Amino acid sequence: MIRLMIVDDHEMVREGLKAILVAEPDFSIVGDAANADAALELIERLRPDIVLLDVRLPGVSGIEVCRIVTERYPETAVIILTTFTDEQLIAQSIQAGTKGFILKDVERFDLKRAIRAVARGEAAIDTKTAAAVLAQLRRVPPAQSEPLKEPLSSQQIAILRLVAQGLSSREIATQLYLSENTVKGYVQEILHRLGVKNRTEAVMVAVKQGWL
Repeated sequence: MIRLMIVDDHEMVREGLKAILVAEPDFSIVGDAANADAALELIERLRPDIVLLDVRLPGVSGIEVCRIVTERYPETAVIILTTFTDEQLIAQSIQAGTKGFILKDVERFDLKRAIRAVARGEAAIDTKTAAAVLAQLRRVPPAQSEPLKEPLSSQQIAILRLVAQGLSSREIATQLYLSENTVKGYVQEILHRLGVKNRTEAVMVAVKQGWL
């Protein structure tokens, strides 16, 4: 069971998300909040697996809430939900520790898939925002990152390019004519080689190294 919490200052959005997600047998909505203070209090008490977090909150921003949750409760993952595709906002969200960045107009199936991906320890980037993520990351001068002694293989780079586009392991497997388990094995090896915890961090390192 994936325990979810919804944080958005619009009641209609919160109720709409509940209606979409409550019917799923592996989802449990444990709480919701309209602002940062209420959200942090509930997260402290309920310790949800995943927080669906609006980036624009009254008072303390969703970015700051994400940063606090990531630091205080590393077992709780944050998925940013927003109507904005601003590159700087995306970069700030990633730096704050979000495991997903999803537009609010995402299809229901894609939102559910993103939640399940994050629950498995993967990152979830909306395909509509993937290009903006890469564009923002490419603005960081390569000189700020030390070259890695063990660069990735051509196959690993190919897989990482598809990860950067927001594709799941199953979708990557289909495109590259590999099994899903083989792709997952490649991804785990990529994370190990780069010394990172998730796919989003791997993409950030690859961009800074000039591989993508």
